[in-house]
Amino acid sequence: MGDHGNVIIRFERVTFGYDKDEPILNEVDFSVREDAKITVMGQNGAGKSTIFKLLTGALKPDKGNIHLKQGATIAIATQVMPRECMDMTVSDFFARAFPDKMYDLDRRIKDALDAVNLTTPYDKIIKEFSGGQQARLLLAYALIQEPDILLLDEPTNNLDTAGIEHLTGFLMVYPKTVLVISHDADFLNAFTEGVLHLDVYTGKVDRYEGNYFNVVEEIAARVERDRAKNAQLLKEIQDRKDKINFFSHKGGKMRALAAKLREQVAEAEANMVDVKRDDCTIRDFTIPAQSFVEPMVVMTSIKVIKDHEPHRADVSIKLRKQQKLLIGGPNGIGKSTLLRTLAQGTDPGATVTPGVRVGYYRQDFSGLNFDQSAYESLADVMEVPDNERLREVAAHFLLTGDLLKNPIHSLSEGQKGLLCFARFVLQQPGLLILDEPTNHINFRHLPVIARALDAFTGAMIVVSHAPDFVSQISFTETLDLGTLA
Repeated sequence: MGDHGNVIIRFERVTFGYDKDEPILNEVDFSVREDAKITVMGQNGAGKSTIFKLLTGALKPDKGNIHLKQGATIAIATQVMPRECMDMTVSDFFARAFPDKMYDLDRRIKDALDAVNLTTPYDKIIKEFSGGQQARLLLAYALIQEPDILLLDEPTNNLDTAGIEHLTGFLMVYPKTVLVISHDADFLNAFTEGVLHLDVYTGKVDRYEGNYFNVVEEIAARVERDRAKNAQLLKEIQDRKDKINFFSHKGGKMRALAAKLREQVAEAEANMVDVKRDDCTIRDFTIPAQSFVEPMVVMTSIKVIKDHEPHRADVSIKLRKQQKLLIGGPNGIGKSTLLRTLAQGTDPGATVTPGVRVGYYRQDFSGLNFDQSAYESLADVMEVPDNERLREVAAHFLLTGDLLKNPIHSLSEGQKGLLCFARFVLQQPGLLILDEPTNHINFRHLPVIARALDAFTGAMIVVSHAPDFVSQISFTETLDLGTLA
């Protein structure tokens, strides 16, 4: 870790839980030195975002202490634009980052927007930006503060390839401490030099040095070693228990030997390694499709935004069952708007045929009712109520027990993503409209989801900036809005 003098963050026996009986973090110890670039890794719901909230002071530990280097400043780039900022101008939004009026605010805004590869008028209203552009603004908001500790929560979500490349380069030369939560393995491997791994089962945090890919392999190897050690111990324990049963019915010395063997069994059981149960991956699943013979989507014209000005471009697209359309183009050109107006039936040039059931994955999950429980949300999409089927599908997507009872707003972003896919399985849509369906999803689940989407027999429209994911799905058509602008 280096000497103590250059440690900027130290967690000392920190325990925290939203439910006091079930701590998410359990007596966690770790430290981070100044200028380190660290990945925070762990399963959905393991407490990654919780660590960020404890660092910013939004949450307080139940036990233990969090030490930040005296005078260290901290800023976080959150995943979602706060609702109260939606009606602000760009200037007002960035002015919020400073307690006092900044006379060189325009220059600072320009530098921060340059870092995230975004140009915009400063009087533009936040809600007029696309999801990808809002992600860049949130990132710039953290950067403009020039913090000693920069916290990034899924910073590549909604960013196009150019945006991700730009951010990667910026972080490689950023001269201060960065902690990143991300499921984008290639992005992480480009600049991080260590991993804090949260174990969802034990509530502990392990610190690993080295680049991201090496650490992932090291964790997998450790899990395998622990499993092998336990298998050997279990074999020895069973062997001794068999002997105890045999000897304890005999007399004299044999009974004494049985007592000694009991002690050895107790010692072997105490030596069982607490195996790091590696991230649970969802199993393969099928999204049943509504049977529909006619074309489900007809597009004759599309609204495209160029230099912040909208205009319509003619297209000729019809989608039937088993046809899949991939829509591409840079951030802010109108991809999410097209999907939203299509799903809502408000686009004059792109319509869904009446009678088609639509499964719509919105990148910010705003299609979900956050006050409903997960159970109610799943029940809503079923034509015929079936408690057993609902619970079976929910469990398939790791939504079990208390998670089903909890309101959606209390789920992690990754759990909300899995909830959407569970809803599709129960809804049996004819058409899937997917806006950045890899956002927030644990990278282990992505190949399983790609296989399910590739096998879907209805019609499908996808916007995604994840080339690895897209390459696993057979698209029958592609449309790049950049060529229409």
